[in-house]
Amino acid sequence: MDITLTTVFERVPEGYIGYVPELPGANTQGKTLEEAKANLNEAISLVLEANRELTEASLGSREVIRQSLVLHETS
Repeated sequence: MDITLTTVFERVPEGYIGYVPELPGANTQGKTLEEAKANLNEAISLVLEANRELTEASLGSREVIRQSLVLHETS
C-alpha cells in the first residue's frame, strides 16, 4: 500500500514538536528529534484507532457497506 503523510517537526526550547498536517489530532513533542518521531508514530496510531471507534459508535445498528481502500501516490 502506498500512502504518504507529511510529518513536520519544529525545534522549540523544550525540544521538538511534531505533527501531521493531513491528520488532525496527530501531534506530539519530545526532548529529542528521535523521541518526537517515535511519539508521533504512536500518536498517528492512536488517532486512527480513536477515529475507528468513534465511527463504530456513531453507526449504531445501521446497515453499512464496508470496503478496504488502498491509496496510491499519483505524483
